[in-house]
Amino acid sequence: MTQVADPKSRVEERARDKFQARRTELARATLHTLAELGYARTSLREIAQNSEYSHGVLHYYFSDKLDLIAHAVREYEAVCVTRYDEVVATADSAEQLRTEFAATFFGTLQADAAVHRLWYDLRNQSLFDDSFRADVLDIDARREQMIWRVVSRYCEFSGVESTLSSATVYVTIDGIFQRALLHHIAGRTAEIDQARDQLDAVFTLLTSAAPGSSETSTKAG
Repeated sequence: MTQVADPKSRVEERARDKFQARRTELARATLHTLAELGYARTSLREIAQNSEYSHGVLHYYFSDKLDLIAHAVREYEAVCVTRYDEVVATADSAEQLRTEFAATFFGTLQADAAVHRLWYDLRNQSLFDDSFRADVLDIDARREQMIWRVVSRYCEFSGVESTLSSATVYVTIDGIFQRALLHHIAGRTAEIDQARDQLDAVFTLLTSAAPGSSETSTKAG
């Protein structure tokens, strides 16, 4: 016998879905405003003044700025954590993967600098405020997994196992990115060139100490 859903339950479910969809729409639409203002200078009223949405609308869908910021960053990261997946899927050699990863890495550094700055701002604030700490930890874990997919494929192409753990690789590459972001915002191009060398050194280190590996095997397809 087919069970018929309660009409009231269906209506309530549609209402919840519509509410969540609207929250997501607003979070995405205000993301760059949030990124420009930063955590400390942001309030729902200030966000409203710098966007097309009224303070009343934002306050209806979000309890406070933390609710909006956390939701906006989650939406952005949902896209970010798959940013390198296409590079992994289309590369047919270790050298190609290494080259295209670096191109994407520094491309997003410049194109999305303001939003990346917001992410690091929020991550720092989570050290003091536990209201969105769980979200930050979840995003950080998914970013680590994203980087590890690149590393695993690179090592597979190279025919070796990584000499570094997933966590070590992530904090190293993330540190290079965060420092390069600071230099990019400061307009220090020479230091960004150094960051390119640092990223390249990480890939060399990944396989250089592996049994039977060599610079030639590291770069071989």
